[in-house]
Amino acid sequence: MQAQIINQFGSPDVFEGADIPVPQVIPKHVLIRVMATSVNPVDLKIRQGVPAYANVAPDLPAVLHGDVAGVVEAIGDGVSTFRPGDEVYACPGGVKGFGGALAEYMLVDVDLVAHKPKSLAMTAAAALPLISITAWEAIIERAKVQPGQRVLVYGATGGVGHIGLQLAKWAGAKVYALVSSEEKEAIARKLGADFTINYRLQTVEDFVAEHTDGQGFDVVFDTVGNDNLQNAFKAAKLNGTVVSIVSTSKQDLTLLHTKGLTLHLVYRLIPIIYGVGRVRQGEILTQVAQLVDAGQVHPLLDTRVFNFSEVAQAHQRAESGQALGKVVLQQG
Repeated sequence: MQAQIINQFGSPDVFEGADIPVPQVIPKHVLIRVMATSVNPVDLKIRQGVPAYANVAPDLPAVLHGDVAGVVEAIGDGVSTFRPGDEVYACPGGVKGFGGALAEYMLVDVDLVAHKPKSLAMTAAAALPLISITAWEAIIERAKVQPGQRVLVYGATGGVGHIGLQLAKWAGAKVYALVSSEEKEAIARKLGADFTINYRLQTVEDFVAEHTDGQGFDVVFDTVGNDNLQNAFKAAKLNGTVVSIVSTSKQDLTLLHTKGLTLHLVYRLIPIIYGVGRVRQGEILTQVAQLVDAGQVHPLLDTRVFNFSEVAQAHQRAESGQALGKVVLQQG
């Protein structure tokens, strides 16, 4: 089969086309004919060879990308929930020990797979798996957002952030979207944010005073991470909850202690790498598909769709900071 592979880590130019064997179907797995994939920050960092991701980077030569949308080509023994021809989506690979989606076919543990939203094209469906699983774990399972709570979302129009915003709204929260421009404010409001805050124009202290009378937010969802965690700690109320998806840094935990905060760190790769709780990821994607088809969740896509042969350009677009929404690729 045709695939886009890397033989070394580095710039987007390391991608090259290659013929590689089609994976053999094994028990409790499905072979997916790949129709689309999307670019996530973890894909960029693995390709770049970022040291913090060395433990999850696949051996070279490697096929990258975790997100996939496609059609079931074949099923292994023990698979009863899918059959050939089913349209599915998942985020099952592209890391150490697991082939990625930048190929014609992808072998996937059936526990990680769900029927894709019926209302979405393959490209739109491929944008959702990683960000939806991450946001669901953060908002629904870790923060346990309740109706009426005030939820602040950092990076509210980013990949994980824009899904987290919508899930918090679906859960009944009052959602405050932190963004960096008027254009992103408009997008956040369209996605359901009750209030938008331009962090370039207001300090944390200012918007906490304006929107919470200085008390702070019940839940702060931090999709920026690292040093922004200090801002998240400042924005949370006493005994509040902070959930972050990026925390590979040293931090001062003084505010965490003095405000009695609960901090949750979400790392979506744990079930993939360690083989623990994989079935929950498939279940989450099934629930997300239902919300999408009910009009409760909408993926935000960048304006251009790339072909697999244009993966270098797709990575350049994602790295440029100019993309507004997920960067997606399709076969052909």
